[in-house]
Amino acid sequence: MSAGHASMRLIDDYARGDTELPADAVWALEAHLEACATCRSRLAESVATEAPGIAALVDTVRAGLEPQLDAAVRAPSRRYRPRWMSAWTTPAMGPWLAMTLVVTLMALLLDAARPSAVFGGASPMLLIAPVLPLCGVAASWSRGLDPAHELTASTARAGLPLLLRRTTSALVVVLPALLVGGWLTGSMTAAQWLLPSLAFTSTALALGSVVGVTRAAAGLAAAWVVAVVAPAWATGRVPHALQLALQPDRLPAWGLLLALGTGAVIARRNAYSTL
Repeated sequence: MSAGHASMRLIDDYARGDTELPADAVWALEAHLEACATCRSRLAESVATEAPGIAALVDTVRAGLEPQLDAAVRAPSRRYRPRWMSAWTTPAMGPWLAMTLVVTLMALLLDAARPSAVFGGASPMLLIAPVLPLCGVAASWSRGLDPAHELTASTARAGLPLLLRRTTSALVVVLPALLVGGWLTGSMTAAQWLLPSLAFTSTALALGSVVGVTRAAAGLAAAWVVAVVAPAWATGRVPHALQLALQPDRLPAWGLLLALGTGAVIARRNAYSTL
């Protein structure tokens, strides 16, 4: 890069499909091309001279599609969506985050009703708080939940950076709701659930590099439900697993899990672009 633009040598190598180009240089160039019309024009000129076969293929495809595009019915205009929202969220995340907030509200109402006979005196908010952010994480990078997944995955900013943006947007919605719920009920403190929820999130992202983010988040949430929520509902007693997991002296263990999950995400950062 020089003077805010890519060098012609880099553009020519990219147009030819040079396999010797480093992956970070390709990523930087593609990210730059998204915002630089000048370099996109230079790339178009380079393709015409350096890769005439590709230029001929594009012209052939365009010639075949133009009559169909001219005859196609124009789709109705969609409601304006700010550009920053596309960078941080996906349309599929809206219903999931709304559902998460509804679950939080239901737990808040149950907590206010003091359903000691149902959950053995355990706070419903505390039962779900550690894994509630996983609902947003599951929807943040999912092939089945994002209708534009293939298009998004092919962009230069796909992979871990986009996944972290979407995960952050989910946490920004869910964590304040839990903080307010805990403050209103007085049944739990942030120290009890905040670190465990962040540890679950980092673990889901780490496991997601192997099995997929949605599967990892759903698996961790299901494990928590089986080990903690279901026994509390079935027996009417505070489950021993909850007492052990959320004791103040267990916070260092949750911190270690958070650190290990974060380290695994960093170590496997290149795997997320191929999920």
